[in-house]
Amino acid sequence: MNERAYKTMTGVGAGNLAIGIILLVVGLASGILMIVNGGRLLKAKSDLMF
Repeated sequence: MNERAYKTMTGVGAGNLAIGIILLVVGLASGILMIVNGGRLLKAKSDLMF
């Protein structure tokens, strides 16, 4: 009985770790893209003003 619970918790823990890593990478990539796009907007600010 205890071995079954241990295997279940191990699988759940591994899944949570994988999801956490994926979310960390996606968050980092989206943050970098927002900074780059913000820089491009600031660079082109004089062209965008009326």
